[in-house]
Amino acid sequence: MTIARQTEDHQARCQPYLLTLRMLARDEAGTALACHTVIELIRATEAVLAEAGAAVRDAHTAAGPAAGTFLSVRLSRLAAAADDAIAAARAGDPAGLRRRLDRFDVLTSAIWTVQRSVYGPDPGRRLPRAV
Repeated sequence: MTIARQTEDHQARCQPYLLTLRMLARDEAGTALACHTVIELIRATEAVLAEAGAAVRDAHTAAGPAAGTFLSVRLSRLAAAADDAIAAARAGDPAGLRRRLDRFDVLTSAIWTVQRSVYGPDPGRRLPRAV
């Protein structure tokens, strides 16, 4: 399996958790945050961090320390954004939670963008044609 395909697999496994985070950000607007929100937030951010971390390790293995270091810095930013979102949820700050989850979403997307730019699409896969 190529590094591009591995990255796509990690990204695909993140999607349900990112959707959960987007729903939490929308659903909690203007309301007090419930305990289950914090628990779900922690579970979803940990799952995304695990997949992104696995993708970074794959890149490090395939391309060497330089690529791994660059992506590790991005992963550290993503972990900090997750911590900030969890802190906002624990503080009962729905507006802060939305902002921090938006940042988490953008940083997650940035990791996948960097991975794709470095490794490109899987050569064995046909991309859909634009209409």
